[in-house]
Amino acid sequence: MLDLPFSATEYAARLAKTRVEMAARGLDAVFVTDPSNMAWLTGYDGWSFYVHQGVLLTLEGEPLWWGRAMDAVGAQRTTYLNHDNIVGYDDTYVQNPAKHPMEDLAKQIAARGLAAARIGFELDNYYFTASAFLALQKNLPAVHLQDATGLVNWQRAVKSATEIDYMRRAARIVERMHAVIREKATVGMPKNALIADIYHASVLGADGHWGDYPAIVPMAPSGADATAPHLTWDDTPLRVGESTFFEIAGAYRRYQCPQSRTLFLGTPPQKYLDAEKAVLEAVEAGLAQAKPGNFCEDIANAFNRTLNKLGFQKDSRCGYAIGLSYPPDWGERTMSFRAGDKTVLQAGMTFHFMPALWLDDGGLEITEPIVITETGVECLCTTPRSLVVKD
Repeated sequence: MLDLPFSATEYAARLAKTRVEMAARGLDAVFVTDPSNMAWLTGYDGWSFYVHQGVLLTLEGEPLWWGRAMDAVGAQRTTYLNHDNIVGYDDTYVQNPAKHPMEDLAKQIAARGLAAARIGFELDNYYFTASAFLALQKNLPAVHLQDATGLVNWQRAVKSATEIDYMRRAARIVERMHAVIREKATVGMPKNALIADIYHASVLGADGHWGDYPAIVPMAPSGADATAPHLTWDDTPLRVGESTFFEIAGAYRRYQCPQSRTLFLGTPPQKYLDAEKAVLEAVEAGLAQAKPGNFCEDIANAFNRTLNKLGFQKDSRCGYAIGLSYPPDWGERTMSFRAGDKTVLQAGMTFHFMPALWLDDGGLEITEPIVITETGVECLCTTPRSLVVKD
């Protein structure tokens, strides 16, 4: 008895939606290596993305899961696929410079009558290497290898009711994680001890729902380190007069709900209070534009106009799509809140509204995971939207 996260009807709808886009691009098949896309299409869930694997989808019939032979058992345990459509390659292909797993994939593709087909590959993807492309090119000389990066990602943009429910469960978890920070962070506490408490809360879960692993580890730099956006933690004690931002996520069944808050121990300087005021007003301006029919850039433009008016500037994007994700990224790699992104907002789209500021001596992150509704926007979390100040 398999415990699939979605119904057979929902998986079938996902396949149909993807095939419409494949046909529009003139593709006979796509081979997806992004584990998020593999999971979305088939349910596959395993920490096996460090070796070559993927899902081959043609215009009809069940997809083919292909990967390391020992992981084929995991595919049998986590997907709806007929076992005949789960194929594992011999372990001698694993990390062996004398042969490449894509040689085996080429045989599988040819055996399915696709030796001269137009096949899309996720060429700009963490999980597809240059050597993989060259091996396929060599072993499938008549195949037209077409770039299909993002093809499946874009089909995931509008979430189903069940997906949003999973994200709400993840939201409850990240709320609990931030509550732990507010409760336990004290002057002199080693950073790694606080991170351990955060991890405990993330895995324990909330409201009776267990916690999955986040796609990104906690970002938790303090002081001057917090002038950079993507530093993690060490054993340095928390200090008076320093800010520490915590960019963390709750996760449930691989659905990610990231949220950031900033802790200041002691009395914050006026510039931090001014930055807090500017960010909060700019967030409200951005949220006012977050509604169906508007563009992604409308949120960014409203946010930046307000921020600039109040004396601050942000050069990077202030949001991106989120949902089902695996390491090393909890974003969907599609839409962004920035000038020029004219993607039309639709009900069911989910984003991390990420208006972070990095100052000359620290950072300020007060962010919100949001879902576009039929009439506007909903913040998925209820975490107090403010700078967290403790003595």
